[in-house]
Amino acid sequence: MSGSPSPPKSDQLTPSTDVPPQPHSSVGDLWVRTRHVALPFGSLLLFLVLWQLLATSGTWSETLVPPPAKVWDAFVNVSTTHDGVRGYNGTYLIEHLGISLRRIAVGAGIGIALGVLFGLLMGTVGWVRSLFEPWITFLRTLPPLAYFSLLVIWLGIDEEPKITLLAVAAFPPVAVSTTTAVAAVPKSLVEAARALGASRWDVVRDVVVPSALPETLTGIRLAVGVAYSSLVAAELVNGLPGIGGMVKDAANYNNTPVVLVGIIAIGISGLIIDGLLLRLERAVVPWRGRA
Repeated sequence: MSGSPSPPKSDQLTPSTDVPPQPHSSVGDLWVRTRHVALPFGSLLLFLVLWQLLATSGTWSETLVPPPAKVWDAFVNVSTTHDGVRGYNGTYLIEHLGISLRRIAVGAGIGIALGVLFGLLMGTVGWVRSLFEPWITFLRTLPPLAYFSLLVIWLGIDEEPKITLLAVAAFPPVAVSTTTAVAAVPKSLVEAARALGASRWDVVRDVVVPSALPETLTGIRLAVGVAYSSLVAAELVNGLPGIGGMVKDAANYNNTPVVLVGIIAIGISGLIIDGLLLRLERAVVPWRGRA
């Protein structure tokens, strides 16, 4: 009599689970983490290569399109003391840039403050909007050079016309964006606040301002950009020292490398300030873009 078959072992019933561990990060994950650095760096490298090829092609003279090496030499010259000459016109590049940034801070700061104030008034008081909105639109369409000469006639050639020009340039974007944001505040929120006994000031402070803040911050970023684009115009007259004045003075002597150094300095500083404003926006209104 044969014995009953022995039951199968447990390892015969259960499939093997010895799977090799997966790597924690794949090539795709690595690309996702690094592309925000790799893409700008790659585009910069490609731009420099194309610039070098264009400069050495002979299509234009080096006076018009200097190679990157000459622009780098110009950057070193205006940033240091060479052959007994201190920077450009006796002032280092960082000092030129600092003076211009101070002008932008004061001028754009005044324009932004007035823009927020007028935006709140025009968004909450109908007759104020009807009175001032056409004038702000008229001012927004004017290029800075259209009225800078008039500011020089009125205010002279010192700091006053420069600060005023930057303030006038920065004012309309903030006023328009704040007005639009205040007018778009849900009426249900305003009515609910009033039903709970809030005064007019309480409604503005606790309902209108927080609701309008995201668009107002966007308007501030636009205003700073407009002020930067008006910088060279603001420093056309008696702009030295100043980065815009340096660009204008170098252009008078066909010193293209120094002109490019000034333009690059304005652009990089503008990127940094815009990045700081963007971080401020994310910190102040973290709910923006979220459900």
